[in-house]
Amino acid sequence: MTRFAAAFAKPHPALVTFVTAGDGDTAAILDALIAGGADVIELGMPFTDPMADGPAIQAANLRSFAAGTTTADILTIAKGFRTRHPDVPLVLMGYANPMTRRGADWFAAACKEAGVDGIICVDIPFEEDDSLGSELRAAGVDQIRLATPTTDAARLPAVLDGAGGFLYYVSVAGITGLQQAAQASIEEAVARLRTQTDLPIAVGFGVRTPEQAAQIARVADGVVVGSALVELVAQHGADAPRHIETFTRSLAAAIQGAKEIAA
Repeated sequence: MTRFAAAFAKPHPALVTFVTAGDGDTAAILDALIAGGADVIELGMPFTDPMADGPAIQAANLRSFAAGTTTADILTIAKGFRTRHPDVPLVLMGYANPMTRRGADWFAAACKEAGVDGIICVDIPFEEDDSLGSELRAAGVDQIRLATPTTDAARLPAVLDGAGGFLYYVSVAGITGLQQAAQASIEEAVARLRTQTDLPIAVGFGVRTPEQAAQIARVADGVVVGSALVELVAQHGADAPRHIETFTRSLAAAIQGAKEIAA
């Protein structure tokens, strides 16, 4: 069983958490997420033009760059995480330029060596899969695809072709952190997606509170929380891991409780 399969086979929906690599003491922050009950980790690769990200993650990228973070640093963080947490899925999330500038084959091999389970590349559509996807699959690294409210029935099968790990449903047509979709629209979308794929479906964008996470957990296989965690890093600096662990624990409890209520 893969790490993804195990994470999504738990008795409750998976809590998927995102933070930006190099923004604060990333190793301590990742450990705090696991201590708080995160099931899957997304580690953001800072980028100069993060088109899908809102102000919180944009600011985190700038802080990371100011600290001098490089792709080599991110891979070192990933290796350390894999040593400390051998069973937790780790995803690198970011944009095409840092992933392909040294060659897709190099990046795929580096991810495999670092123990990375999956990649989310925001700005490579399925039409350009040959620029990265085939190398990732050859290395045994899942390419996690994004579906959105505008992904229609004609396009969805192509989006799913070659996808692995889980399907990330971006619940709003916008950037991270600023708004949340209506619950009814999320329920309708998840039901539609389930008819097209056996992959677990995780819902993200705009999930900021345990209450919102619980609502989504009643219908989805996973809940993605990012900007709210990144904001804690900005607010608390060196003390951020303690606050992140507490907040993550509240999210995990809400998700588990939502599943029990639904059952």
